[in-house]
Amino acid sequence: MGPSIPAWITDNNTTMNRSYYTESLHCVTIYKIFSILSVIICMVGLVGNAIVLRLLGFHVHRNAFSVYVLNLALADFFYLCFQTVSFLELILRMFNVRNFYLPHYFLNIRAIPYLAGLCMIAAISVERCLSVLWPIWYHCQRPRHMSSVLCALLWAFSLLLSFLLWIGCSSLLRHYGYSFCETAAFTTVVLIIALSMVPCVFNLTLLVRIFCGSQRIPVTRLYVTIALTVLVFLLFGLPFGIYWILLFWNETLHIVFSCNSYEIIAFLSCVNSCANPIIYFLVGSIRHCRFERQSLKMLLQRAMQDTPEEEDGETGSSGNSVN
Repeated sequence: MGPSIPAWITDNNTTMNRSYYTESLHCVTIYKIFSILSVIICMVGLVGNAIVLRLLGFHVHRNAFSVYVLNLALADFFYLCFQTVSFLELILRMFNVRNFYLPHYFLNIRAIPYLAGLCMIAAISVERCLSVLWPIWYHCQRPRHMSSVLCALLWAFSLLLSFLLWIGCSSLLRHYGYSFCETAAFTTVVLIIALSMVPCVFNLTLLVRIFCGSQRIPVTRLYVTIALTVLVFLLFGLPFGIYWILLFWNETLHIVFSCNSYEIIAFLSCVNSCANPIIYFLVGSIRHCRFERQSLKMLLQRAMQDTPEEEDGETGSSGNSVN
């Protein structure tokens, strides 16, 4: 007969098995909760961004800033579409539906609207800062259709960067040369961080100019809208970009994170894309420190207004009418 197993080893193994089972059960529970919540948030965000797209596209007179907001809403709409399909796949896996799967490249397309949205936030922050610091140049020398041209270039840049990242880190090229994937992923992470710092720097510059400048600049709804959009992105949207690119670079990094890190970070990114329409309508509904009930068109126009609250009118948004 073999040697008997000490009781403390058996107790240890039992304790470890129970601990592992409890942890796995906890991970599955969190996985289900955040997958379902993410789909709900995505649906709400899709409706909100669709309303913004319809109003800015067909019912509201566009100016230089609303062009960026229109493209940001478009980026958020596409991003939420991809995230909805991604989380629906996860939910179907809960119910053991095995014949539904998404191709690898489909999920990687999420990088295009994500990067485009980040670029739009950076661009609108820069343009707002230029309009305040150099108003004469902005109103007289600025090219008429600069916003539209710049948005098209930013979409093309996001498409090209996502394509290079996907091709460079594909299984075929990884086999022949992994260094290109490392370079592409590192470059993308640096660009995401740099683009995230751009709105921070320019909004802080405006903040200093507003409160510490020799000539006091009034706080307008447009500034509040941009500032809240940047803040929400930094808190909820930025972690997903860094996390996703790092996993693209090294798929084994998920071992370092907790079991539900992806679901939680992806959920936060969905909150970011869902929050932007809420910000527009919330800022537009506040008048003289109290809420007013108006049509969604009027609320969106107010959120884009670049005039002080005492001077803004009830009709239309003032500001540069060029785009």
